[in-house]
Amino acid sequence: MTLVAAVVLVVAATTLFTLFVRAKDIPAPDPVSPTQHLDERKTAIYENLRDLQFEYRVGKLSDADYQQTKLALQKELAGVLAEIDKVNIDKVNIDKANLDKANLDKANQEAPKAKPSAPKAKPAAGVVCPHCGAKFSNAMKFCGECGKAMAS
Repeated sequence: MTLVAAVVLVVAATTLFTLFVRAKDIPAPDPVSPTQHLDERKTAIYENLRDLQFEYRVGKLSDADYQQTKLALQKELAGVLAEIDKVNIDKVNIDKANLDKANLDKANQEAPKAKPSAPKAKPAAGVVCPHCGAKFSNAMKFCGECGKAMAS
């Protein structure tokens, strides 16, 4: 009798817990990629091309059928890749516009605080090779042209 009561109590508690889960306790879903369906289509086309090549090598397809189907799949793949690039370029342009706006807002906020700029620093030692006269943008231990030590 006590065993039956314990089982009923556990089942009731589990049911109530499941029914009354709070929304904040449920993890947020993964963000959906705008190119997810295109990536899945691209993967499917690549698999189809692999299968087509296998079928051709085994001898199940004629030359004409293989070339025709391969060309159609490649055209479809080119369209999918172009669409992915278009979506990615649009996303980059939006991100760049938002970044430019944020930088402009930041510059406008810091404009009154701006101080006169200090004179530009002299180029670092070692940018011109003392042996051969080759010029480098970064200081180096050895010359990239003659191979001798930059420090004299």
